[in-house]
Amino acid sequence: MHPSLTPPRQVKIGDAAAFAGITPRAIRHYHGIGLLPEPERGGDGRRRYGYDDMIRLLWIRKMADAGISLDDMRAAFGEARDGTGDEASDQAPGIESVLSRLEETLAAQEVAIKRRRAAVQRLQAVGSPLGLLSELVSDRLSHLPPGALRPSDLDALLVTERICGPLGAAIQASAFIVLATHPGLRAEDDRLEAAEAALDDGVAPDDPRVEELAVQRCAHQMALNQAIEAADLEAAEAKILESWDADTDGDEGRGMSAAAAFTKMPYDFSPARMRCLELAGRLFGEALADAHSEESS
Repeated sequence: MHPSLTPPRQVKIGDAAAFAGITPRAIRHYHGIGLLPEPERGGDGRRRYGYDDMIRLLWIRKMADAGISLDDMRAAFGEARDGTGDEASDQAPGIESVLSRLEETLAAQEVAIKRRRAAVQRLQAVGSPLGLLSELVSDRLSHLPPGALRPSDLDALLVTERICGPLGAAIQASAFIVLATHPGLRAEDDRLEAAEAALDDGVAPDDPRVEELAVQRCAHQMALNQAIEAADLEAAEAKILESWDADTDGDEGRGMSAAAAFTKMPYDFSPARMRCLELAGRLFGEALADAHSEESS
């Protein structure tokens, strides 16, 4: 005797979910957001799903596989109901209304995947956190021997890239190239860093040591600049500026102005250390202006 092949007129939620390849919980969610009309309950109090319900579930599954969001599905099905009344014939125009947005989303995802793959490849090639920085930065520093860059150097580049973008960090990289290749300048930089760190809350901002240290920091920055010029790193910077295209490399993830980003990066610096940094910056700016004035005269 052959088993009956007569299909059921209605099925329970578990059977509907199994046929559509989803879960009962997902179906209940579709009911909750208005994507799938909630069918009437049978005599046992359970929902019963018919042919039209299953067709809707199958279309939802197909649309989800295509990457269409639930909100866009709801809009598409809503447009179908507002059309000629023949939902089956009007579903395609409803879906068409969201396809352009889906295409933009997929294109953005492709760009993100490309960037992630490039970052992983850089990380594999460089073998250090340097590979996680933008290609513009890592390319400038990848020729340095292992250990030439300190963790604090990479931290500084990471912050600069966040605030000023890859271009700003790539320009800043010149200073770390010089420090990595000039032991004397690196030793002086370490000495100044330790002295600045010693300007804790117990040191008054008008302490004479603050101004002395600012003068020393300015002199060190001028020495770094001279080393950058001697190594012809300024030519590399100029080449980067000429070829820079913000549309291809971009400032991904910033989402704020450099000024706003700067105010959101915390530094636990004492008032004395802040005054030292501000004074050193002012002195360095004046020294650069004087140097340029002498060159032009």
